[in-house]
Amino acid sequence: MKKSKLLKLVGKRIKEVRESKNITQLQLVINMEEVAGKFDTTNVSRIESGRTNPTIYTLHRIAEALEVELTELIDF
Repeated sequence: MKKSKLLKLVGKRIKEVRESKNITQLQLVINMEEVAGKFDTTNVSRIESGRTNPTIYTLHRIAEALEVELTELIDF
């Protein structure tokens, strides 16, 4: 699988989980900052659109902020 395709799949999955919990991107960032410090709102948009490659730590922070297991973000 190409990197760009994988990034888009991960981003799409994060967006699906976030929206299923009725959480906005801004609310996600606020939740992430509560977990582990500052996070730029524009990063969530770039991750969800597949335009950036999030680190495993960032994925972990997103999972914690969404209150899901990390594996749920890569289950597609």
